[in-house]
Amino acid sequence: MTGLELSRRYYKEIGRPMLEKQFSEYMPRIAAGLVGEGSECFGFDDSISRDHDFGAGFCIWLCKEDYEIIGEKMQQAYDNLPKEFMGYPARNTSKRGGGRVGVFEISSFYRQFIGNEQPPQDYMRWLYLPEHKIATAVNGEIFEDNLGIFSEIRNKLKNYYPEDVRIKKIAARASAMAQSGQYNYARCMRRGDVVAAGMAQAEFVKAALSMIYLLNRRYSPYYKWQFYGLKRMQQGFDCSFVLADAVNMLEKLMLTEDQSSAWEPPHPEGWNPYVNRYDKKVVLIEQICSSVIEELRNQNLTCGSEDFLEAHTWRIMNCIKDETMKGCHITEG
Repeated sequence: MTGLELSRRYYKEIGRPMLEKQFSEYMPRIAAGLVGEGSECFGFDDSISRDHDFGAGFCIWLCKEDYEIIGEKMQQAYDNLPKEFMGYPARNTSKRGGGRVGVFEISSFYRQFIGNEQPPQDYMRWLYLPEHKIATAVNGEIFEDNLGIFSEIRNKLKNYYPEDVRIKKIAARASAMAQSGQYNYARCMRRGDVVAAGMAQAEFVKAALSMIYLLNRRYSPYYKWQFYGLKRMQQGFDCSFVLADAVNMLEKLMLTEDQSSAWEPPHPEGWNPYVNRYDKKVVLIEQICSSVIEELRNQNLTCGSEDFLEAHTWRIMNCIKDETMKGCHITEG
């Protein structure tokens, strides 16, 4: 059983009856569900992740007025709920995993992820919010929301970035992919600096993963779940998912062995120090960038045919209508 399913049943069979009995007059004003930090909120939990911060639990969200009146009392009632459910022991909470379930005031809950503006009120605020924090604010499931305040904020966030912000971020990722993967990886390998080359590869993968989320209009989760999240979407038979081939190539890139021998003399005929196709990683990087460029064209974000992603960044920027976004440095976002 997944953590989300466990939470849903725990609320339905244990939590809601308690609330109906002890706080019946507030039931029309309560929101409940499981949202926030933890792999179970994304549906990513497995046998490995259940060694900490896992177990039966849920969130209750109250407006500020109600929280000030009954928040503490409701938290006490929550703390007195059974510590075992369906054979699962009490929630195993680590020192850093506390405070993820229980009773919350709505604005305070969102504040820990997106700040005081709920949702953000201007493009620059959207641009600089950590993407994984927004992903955390909209994950999980709402079991019920009778007042509707919690869901109203959530739904506005789930509508995704304003388009000009999305395009600005895409331009920044295109620049990062070009510089780290298509340019710096090769330069570092030519110098024999495999550590720097590895760092360039890691930066390329990081930017490419983010790019795929942006082109699919999905928020990227915390780094350790980025690839897993894409694989889940890829395997979910969603016909709208784009760049599935790039996801596979990124995995292959990470599994490819060191390519130092491809840079050692004597160099074979046709050897190119800038795009060394005897290096398997270079080939994969170029193929990934080619797939991204094709999708950029599909989304009318570029009309160019160049292989180097950097050449497309200003065309992407020219798609932005907002003058503030358009005036940002290419790497911002």
